[in-house]
Amino acid sequence: MKLLSTALLPFMLACMLFSCRQPDSSLRIIHAGSLTVPVKEAADSFMKRNPGIRVLTEAWGSKAGARRVSDLGVPCDIFISADYKVIDHFLIPGHASWQIPFAGNELSIVYTPQSRYADEINAFNWHEILLRDDVVYGRSDPGSDPCGVRSVLVTQLAEIYYGHPGLSEKLLSRHRNMIRPKETDLLALLEINALDYIFLYRSVARQHRLEHVRLPDSLNLRNPELNDWYAQARTETRGTAPGKTIMETGEAMVYGITIPHKSENPELAARFVQFFLSEAGQAIMERNGQHSLVPSVSDTREKIPAELRKFVLPPNR
Repeated sequence: MKLLSTALLPFMLACMLFSCRQPDSSLRIIHAGSLTVPVKEAADSFMKRNPGIRVLTEAWGSKAGARRVSDLGVPCDIFISADYKVIDHFLIPGHASWQIPFAGNELSIVYTPQSRYADEINAFNWHEILLRDDVVYGRSDPGSDPCGVRSVLVTQLAEIYYGHPGLSEKLLSRHRNMIRPKETDLLALLEINALDYIFLYRSVARQHRLEHVRLPDSLNLRNPELNDWYAQARTETRGTAPGKTIMETGEAMVYGITIPHKSENPELAARFVQFFLSEAGQAIMERNGQHSLVPSVSDTREKIPAELRKFVLPPNR
């Protein structure tokens, strides 16, 4: 028995060393709350194509999610933001080197058939409805979530668009107790009628089959051709360190993706990003209400891994 054990020892050691060298077969993704449905669909499809791989996901307001990577060191193989600039401001250069813009969206006013004045609200009077005394509406926190920033910017643009001085402050001063960390946190409050309306991405409204007002392009932050108009709106938000702030200026919505420096499985992460940005992955985004921007322009193109560079346009394009 002792001889048998001795003979088996080298084999057992070799097996142990081999198993120790095997890469982890799981991916950890931190993503924007508004991407919960399409990321889950993409993860399920990727796992089906790659048996034995697990994809674990966490939904946060994009800024809060970025702080989990930068401040808390939470394991993260892929970070997907509702605003590519969150990657620029919070992760590059210390925690990531590049970002790829991949999809757009638009802001809308979302409600249910039970919402007060649901039969009256439209793209012309929504701001008047939200100011009525018996109406309660919610928005997300600009310090944690790009949707919260964009909600503020839209109120400023509405003040100019409708020629209504003071409109933004009137809207933003109401129902501050209904501000939540991310926009999808507001859905449950809407569904139980604690809220009549919420500022929310149109893609999420479509995914949850909710009623919504489609705002004019001058307000919805969808159209990049209107970036000069959108830039009239700006707001200061909490920065990357205590006491620091960031000035955020209106522009068309652009989502972004990156692989953080401390990814525990960068090769597998790159495979997922390739799938996510491929025609099949972007079809998932389109199905869930977000228009693809791939191939896109990235000012970090030279730092993007070679196998992913095909998803961004060459310089001067």
